[in-house]
Amino acid sequence: MTGTDVNDLTEMPGDWQRALAVVAHPDDLEYGCAAAVAAWTDAGKEVAYVLATRGEAGIDTIAPDACGPLREREQRESAAVVGVDTVEFLDHRDGVIEYGLGLRRDIAAAIRRHRPELVITLNHRDTWGGGPGAPWNTPDHVAVGRATLDAAGDAGNRWIFPELVDQGLEPWNGVRWVAVAASSTPTHAVDAAPGLDRAISSLLCHRAYIEGLTDEDPEQYVRTFLTAATSRASDRFGGRPAVAFELFGR
Repeated sequence: MTGTDVNDLTEMPGDWQRALAVVAHPDDLEYGCAAAVAAWTDAGKEVAYVLATRGEAGIDTIAPDACGPLREREQRESAAVVGVDTVEFLDHRDGVIEYGLGLRRDIAAAIRRHRPELVITLNHRDTWGGGPGAPWNTPDHVAVGRATLDAAGDAGNRWIFPELVDQGLEPWNGVRWVAVAASSTPTHAVDAAPGLDRAISSLLCHRAYIEGLTDEDPEQYVRTFLTAATSRASDRFGGRPAVAFELFGR
């Protein structure tokens, strides 16, 4: 393919300073886009994470009251590896997040607190990938992704959730883009090569989750997964490993 092919992925915009990533669970960003986050923080950009849950229902062999604090610790360690110091949790229940006004309000409040130009979330569609037989997405991912897209607009409207103003959270209409990671219809990408090793280290911080997920050696599993994931769109990005996003403008 040439650089002018209509199917090529465009470089993600770089003229911004603050980003907010909003996802459902610990590990969502590490599976989805940590290499891009590493590249952004290397460039001096500020990235904060907001997670709807603490992932307490994510490990079958660990009860939720023990699992939640464990996964929170792993998430904070994981974020630090790629230069993210701010990690917040909204305390929705893992596995049963409901799309609705409460979720939209919580995410709109986070957007008003952090005042980002770029908002990042995870695939909000019913399946992972397109076509017949594509794996079904989880309700949590669908709810949080969709609510994040909606909350990016809610955050700028004084008359939606006016109680947020009473809490000192003035409207923020400065979100310029929402970028959806792991979309089956990506439009833009970030070169994954500079941040890939740190992305691997970042995902490895979720060791308890990975050990509960697979019998493979964790390092081999993570390296294989992320190398494959970042190679998938390389033919649309000049042969470079890529973190791909579907970018929505506002």
